[in-house]
Amino acid sequence: GEWPTWLQGILLRNGPGMHTIGDTKYNHWFDGLALLHSFTFKNGDVYYRSKYLRSDAYSCNVEANRIVVSEFGTMAYPDPCKNIFAKAFCYLSHTIPEFTDNCLINIMKTGDDFYATSETNFIRKINPQTLETLEKVDYNKYVAVNVATSHPHYDSAGNVLNLGTSIVDKGKTKYILFKIPSSVPEKDKKKSCFKHLEVVCSIPSRSLLHPSYYHSFGITENYIIFIEQPFRLDIVKMATAYIRGVNWASCLAYHKEEKTWFHFIDRKTKKEIPTKIYTDAMVLFHHVNAYEEDGHIVFDIIAYADNSLYDMFYLKNLNKDFEENIKLTSVPTCKRFVVPLQNDKDAEVGSNLVTLPSTATAVKEKDGSIYCQPEILCEGIELPRINYDYNGKKYRYVFATGVQWSPVPTKIVKFNVQTKETLHWGEDHCWPSEPIFVPRPDAKEEDDGVVLTCIVMSDPNKAPFLLALDAKTFKELGRATVNVEMHLDLHGIFIPEKDVKTEPE
Repeated sequence: GEWPTWLQGILLRNGPGMHTIGDTKYNHWFDGLALLHSFTFKNGDVYYRSKYLRSDAYSCNVEANRIVVSEFGTMAYPDPCKNIFAKAFCYLSHTIPEFTDNCLINIMKTGDDFYATSETNFIRKINPQTLETLEKVDYNKYVAVNVATSHPHYDSAGNVLNLGTSIVDKGKTKYILFKIPSSVPEKDKKKSCFKHLEVVCSIPSRSLLHPSYYHSFGITENYIIFIEQPFRLDIVKMATAYIRGVNWASCLAYHKEEKTWFHFIDRKTKKEIPTKIYTDAMVLFHHVNAYEEDGHIVFDIIAYADNSLYDMFYLKNLNKDFEENIKLTSVPTCKRFVVPLQNDKDAEVGSNLVTLPSTATAVKEKDGSIYCQPEILCEGIELPRINYDYNGKKYRYVFATGVQWSPVPTKIVKFNVQTKETLHWGEDHCWPSEPIFVPRPDAKEEDDGVVLTCIVMSDPNKAPFLLALDAKTFKELGRATVNVEMHLDLHGIFIPEKDVKTEPE
């Protein structure tokens, strides 16, 4: 096909790549050692490159020729000679064990730099051109968080906003929203952006020993949206997991009888809206987008009725019959919640406070709290992406992978949230990754650009490729075939040519 000549830059993606080290195997697909890969676009040509992230976890494991660093689904026992009681004492006194720096989920831009990220307190700086691994950054040195999301947001000035959980003070578990500036003052040029990190606000966890798990959060022009779901980590179990010989994933539990709480933080006052706002129990990983309209906050998420998704990706389940045998017990559902910002004091108990045209409701309860029910936009999509220029604004299009009752993505979907119309691309044996929208320079319309996705083939005789679709029509523009094995990745970003610092290789 024809690659658009205006497409100049690097598509950089991250995901688990190595699952066996020596005679040892990880238990879970999400535990594999991080493998970065990139597609560089230059004057209609595409160049491919991949490299393992040289994390401390990678180095220790490769040197020992076995898994010696624990990941979320795999507990490793590095030195059997060490006294188990000394180990236990050390773990209990720290409550939270030392986490891995196997940053395998996403890529984050901070100032002019790029970092591989996961959900621990460690991120690794990388060179987007050579994929070399550079220094390790520990969030904990700048803000007291033990875990942080790998889906940060960027404001109009390029600052990074992210959310982490602080478990350091026993009994004072809280969620911390923090901001990393995109640049530092001239006099501090030698210092990193992280030295100027600022805590925007903190939200106490509803349960001190069971903080909520979250993978992303929402943002509008004036508010941050944090969803405290009843899918929670048990801190005591986590602290003793090593001694009990279980993985950290077993310390996560879904409490389906509980509520899901919505928190809205005013970006100007840095205070939370005091009204208690909630919905029924659900599990969510990805926010799609959010915006404000006529005194309401509207936010779209992909939600599940249970936490079966994580269990499916244990490697023992990923065998040759995977596509036939594995069925989601809960299909991912794109839900729209509409929450009125002004709680009308005179509104009757039991009345719906939503005045926008939507089937979503927000009902006032006796105690003044608000119970929300969503509008169902569509089912069977995951890994949602939007035109990021529309982040926090009223928008039309979601680009996502189509998954039905199996967690295997089989097609790429363009969904119009306003008209509910869908376009899709799919072919036999193709497993597409998260689609990334790249706007055409000077584009006037939301869907003027291309959608890029890496396609892994389930047929071993067929080569993987990068696919480019016209974002408007969803017609194929071109494919760049890669003559090496390509891994199924998780997330990534497109870096326009102007944002790539050119360094000699």
